[in-house]
Amino acid sequence: MIHPHTELRRIDPVLGYGVFATDFIPKGTITFAKDPFDVEVTPEQFDAMSELLKNQTERYSYMDERGIRIVSWDLAKYVNHRCNCNTLSTGYGFEIAIQDIQPGDEITDDYGLFNVTEPMTLTCACPNCRGQIRPDDLDTCYPEWDRKVQDALPLMLHVTQPLWSLLDPDTIEQVTGYLADRRQYKSVTTLKANAGPQIIELRDVMTHQTPHYQDKPLRTARREH
Repeated sequence: MIHPHTELRRIDPVLGYGVFATDFIPKGTITFAKDPFDVEVTPEQFDAMSELLKNQTERYSYMDERGIRIVSWDLAKYVNHRCNCNTLSTGYGFEIAIQDIQPGDEITDDYGLFNVTEPMTLTCACPNCRGQIRPDDLDTCYPEWDRKVQDALPLMLHVTQPLWSLLDPDTIEQVTGYLADRRQYKSVTTLKANAGPQIIELRDVMTHQTPHYQDKPLRTARREH
């Protein structure tokens, strides 16, 4: 499920649709969490599909670490890619805002975390655009993605979390475990499809700050909707 303070807007005839914030979404907010209404497509189901259904599934899905394609039932399937995205997938299975998102900002993420099976040409036109999303992006880009996720996770307890109830008990335990002990970080590399058991990776404690806790695809990276 996508964050409730979002809406679908048509960008232009070439880029199609995108998802935009309707209210302020602070850094550290969960912006997407899988829920029971999302559709799971196994490799066997995908292989048995007609080409038409395969194309639509590829267009609107991401592949999880099990190799299963997930088709979101709501606006989440319209979120576009940007190399300087404002949300990222985490090793905990949800997406998080890695910077403050203002009302009217487009919600974007990085398709490099989605286990693409072939290169995708980028049209995001970012100053730091990679030019292409590749199947090995998780192997090469994970240090930067991990750094950005680790920078955002400590803020989770300080912001409103409308999607918190969608997290399962194991995920909550892992996240709170990391917040209590920064060495217990789960890298985005655990999202790689069929990479074996997910391992809690130990990372150095982030040195720039320690917050005080109180309370709690068509083959282009911008989907042409």
